[in-house]
Amino acid sequence: MLKSVKVRDYMTSDLVTFTADMDLFRAIDRLLTHQISGAPVLDEHGNLIGLLSEGDCLKGILAGSYFEEVGGTVASVMTVVVETIDADADIVKAAEHFIRMRRRRLPVVDEGRLVGQISRRDILRAMQKYNEHAAPK
Repeated sequence: MLKSVKVRDYMTSDLVTFTADMDLFRAIDRLLTHQISGAPVLDEHGNLIGLLSEGDCLKGILAGSYFEEVGGTVASVMTVVVETIDADADIVKAAEHFIRMRRRRLPVVDEGRLVGQISRRDILRAMQKYNEHAAPK
């Protein structure tokens, strides 16, 4: 049953991360280079302090162009209210959260510490694998 499949089994643990003081265009370059739509923002101690998404970057660029001041830092545009999911949560809970909250990704924590990130694509991968092994043929 899918409720026995844990987030930790399908999360990405080799994360691209940002710092709050990173130049916005450098962060955009990393998003594009790694072909990802967003990533966690960490402080100097490795604590999760925000998320930076493509949408955040677009808002920052548009706001900056309005004032003819394109650029800035990750901190100036990142989302600071961060929803997370526990590494031991089941995949179904993660899928429900993605649908209900219309999110693309969630940082994964274990005892309050960032250990990875799970995306909608990761959930689909888990469900595909489950279907291959559990569905009647």
